[in-house]
Amino acid sequence: MPNTKKYTTWESLPDTLTAQHISEFLGISRRRVYELFQLNVKDGGIPNFKIGATKRVDKADFKHWIALKKEEQLHA
Repeated sequence: MPNTKKYTTWESLPDTLTAQHISEFLGISRRRVYELFQLNVKDGGIPNFKIGATKRVDKADFKHWIALKKEEQLHA
């Protein structure tokens, strides 16, 4: 079965991300992404903003969030 994952590199991600983009990139469920959207950023949540009823993430914010998670693991 061919790999249908579309977003596998930073370059393949658009500048404004949806839960689907993040789900595919991280290999986690969209439900988990939405759970991370609900968490406060200080508690490990993914920074996001609303456009109407939808939530979006700036690619630079997502990249920074990934870096913070990696840093946390180094100091755990």
